[in-house]
Amino acid sequence: MNITVYCGANKGNQEIFQESAVRLGKWIAENGHTLIFGGGKAGLMGIVADTVLESGGKAIGVIPTFLKERELAHPNLTKMYEVPDMIARKEQMFQLAEVFIALPGGPGTLEEITEMISWGRIGQNPHPCILFNVDGFYDFLAKTYDNMVDKNFLFAEDRKKILFSDSLTEIEEFIASYTPPFVRQY
Repeated sequence: MNITVYCGANKGNQEIFQESAVRLGKWIAENGHTLIFGGGKAGLMGIVADTVLESGGKAIGVIPTFLKERELAHPNLTKMYEVPDMIARKEQMFQLAEVFIALPGGPGTLEEITEMISWGRIGQNPHPCILFNVDGFYDFLAKTYDNMVDKNFLFAEDRKKILFSDSLTEIEEFIASYTPPFVRQY
């Protein structure tokens, strides 16, 4: 299974973030999955890719030319796609994916996983979206989605299609039983 992972190009300020990237990377490789990611060698991106590769797995990067030119590209990937810009990067990562997982990260990470969640609600993304909620990193976002349900901007059934968890067992079960959200008609 191809698992697109969104995560920070920084390591964060807590060791647990780096440990989570290692845990996820080992899980991807040990289960015979392939990592699809932004292609960088810095931060959590580099850690998860290094871990997948060191554990005998495959890692496929998708990097825009302007980032590759800054020498941010990971040098040892199974495959690297070079694309012209961030829009093409997101599209290529989407085309390759069967699951989307967000580790902790910044605005880019949040934007990418949110877009995939949104696309799921309108029938454009049939794949599961998971926020790897290390040390409660995404608690605020889970509460925001719950508030959307409370205020009738999100159906409760759609909310159940978004997993916030740091349990790899729970993540595996969610992926195995996932069905896309019902696309409502207006």
